[in-house]
Amino acid sequence: MTAHQWLTDDLLNWLLEKDNPTVRYLTLRDLLDCPPDDNQLSDTCSAAHTHGPIAAILAAMDEQGFWVEPGPGYYPKYRGTVWSIILLAQLGASITHDARISRACAYVLDHALAEGGQFTVGGSPSSTADCLQGNLCAALLDLGCDDPRLDQAFEWMARSVTGEGVAPIADRQAALRYYAGKCGPRFACGANNKLPCAWGGIKVMLAFSKWPIERRTALIDHAIRDGLDFLFSTDPARADYPSGFSDKPSGNWWKFGFPVFYVTDLLQNVEALVALGCGDDPRLQNALDAIRAKQDRQGRWALDYDYTGKTWVDFGAKKQPNKWVTLRALRVLKAVA
Repeated sequence: MTAHQWLTDDLLNWLLEKDNPTVRYLTLRDLLDCPPDDNQLSDTCSAAHTHGPIAAILAAMDEQGFWVEPGPGYYPKYRGTVWSIILLAQLGASITHDARISRACAYVLDHALAEGGQFTVGGSPSSTADCLQGNLCAALLDLGCDDPRLDQAFEWMARSVTGEGVAPIADRQAALRYYAGKCGPRFACGANNKLPCAWGGIKVMLAFSKWPIERRTALIDHAIRDGLDFLFSTDPARADYPSGFSDKPSGNWWKFGFPVFYVTDLLQNVEALVALGCGDDPRLQNALDAIRAKQDRQGRWALDYDYTGKTWVDFGAKKQPNKWVTLRALRVLKAVA
């Protein structure tokens, strides 16, 4: 047993196998807290950027910075620019290790970000959504992007949660208003029958957790409080948030997967709440128990939700122990240990 009760030697050795340098790198960085100047971490990071999924995704990028087709990049799912950037971030890719990533970040900001700070499906602010906004804000930060346009993106995201300074849908002359998709404050979404969407809310809150504390404005603090109130409005383990056109929560809440795009799961909900400082909140206990209950006898978690054949790289067989999902779960357990 290692110093961490949640990480056995056998489990650690499995995650550190050299045939998967990307998982090995993230294990060294996130679970073992190797310092940035550690030689093993540096070497493994370089290997992760030159071999495996990061390299495969970057090889498919157009030299201008987009994937598949120019423009905002939401389509095609799940190989367009938006999805490739989100996936690269979840793989631990970084601007500092490959200049192509910087080019891709600039491209999506140039083509998908509207003047009001909304990330969009089609280029106009009417095609924004919480899940898209949160996913791209989080991904760009994780990749190391520090473009000043992110300040405006985070300001819109905060206003869209609190409603401050955003006009209702009917006020078509307003400079900043809600639309058919992003239709109201506190994560209201047209795709969820105009009710608050927890999937979108989790993406937004995860992005807020990554925004440096010293850059959080009073508006962002207000949005975080509202978001926490919403995510704790029910037991996260039950996930019985407003489910729009259904009379029960999506079964996908309890299917842990990789990568995580707009479909989310209980694990990502807890990830966001823990990252915002709620790791010791007793309201998380049932959710943490549910996460631990999915661990097998070897301490691993299976891949329940996947995108096999839909994105640039596949990440393992469904229903089998999976290093990527296990890494996600162990990060959360480490944070609450």
